[in-house]
Amino acid sequence: PRAPWTRIAAAVGTDATTAARRWDRLQAAGLAWLTAYATAPTTTVGYVDLACRPDALGGLTRELCGWPPVFSVERTTSRFALFLSLAARDLDALDALVTGRIGTLPGVREVRFAVATRVYREGSGWLVNALAPEQRAVLDDTAVQARLVVPQQWNDRDLRALVESLGEDGRRSYAELARDCRMSESAVRRTLARMLRNHELDFRCDLAHVPAGWPVIAGYRLDVAAADLDRAGPAIAQLPETRLSAAVVGEGNLVVSAWLREPGDCTGYERRLAAAAPGARVLDRAITLRMPKRMGRLLSPHGLGGTHQAIIPAR
Repeated sequence: PRAPWTRIAAAVGTDATTAARRWDRLQAAGLAWLTAYATAPTTTVGYVDLACRPDALGGLTRELCGWPPVFSVERTTSRFALFLSLAARDLDALDALVTGRIGTLPGVREVRFAVATRVYREGSGWLVNALAPEQRAVLDDTAVQARLVVPQQWNDRDLRALVESLGEDGRRSYAELARDCRMSESAVRRTLARMLRNHELDFRCDLAHVPAGWPVIAGYRLDVAAADLDRAGPAIAQLPETRLSAAVVGEGNLVVSAWLREPGDCTGYERRLAAAAPGARVLDRAITLRMPKRMGRLLSPHGLGGTHQAIIPAR
């Protein structure tokens, strides 16, 4: 995401000016965008299925889309009409968010709650395979590798200022970040380098799934034998359609989400799930009817990126 335009241009076979101009056009149209967000060990992630009265669905969707710790919101075909992805500092904060705030909202009938324990793949690891291997190799040495994971508490300035600024535009220069964060440029460089080195902060490039040709989002909850989980989770993550494969503690122990071309593809994908994880039971399956928020970005009904809201873990 922060590779120099000269390197990106070399990978795609154009010049730096053209590459930057094309990216600006995609971003302005809401077709693609960059998101910065806090990662483990600074964040605990939870997944919530919410059942509600039909007449409360619209109001709940609007309300929850405005909460910074609720980083993704999906309206689904399940009896749990809303599927939420949450970020919190720790389990106590996550419990307070779910039971103390979400569970008390008017119209909520039932809450199903699970805590993520291991992520085998999420959106930042999903590729459209538009680049050949030799093109990707041009970019490989610009990737930041996590050499050491050191649990470290965020302070408000690190979290809010940098994540808000980078979440809005992940390619902001150090000078722009220094201005936004009211820090010196050298301090911004040190802080961002530490966050990336310790894997406290990560980036992902997202795209509008409907115009890109993946209008169907299918979600599954699986129950996998404990001894097989660390084999099944990565195997499912390797399926090209899989956007999320995460081990959880809750009802079932694996949450899966996939991008598909059409509803009929769900059957074929589920067959591939069964082949990747023999013996796994599908406890729930649903199609996302609309995704009004993804990783802090508000989306149009056709999935175009709009206003960004920084993902601030609940505490």
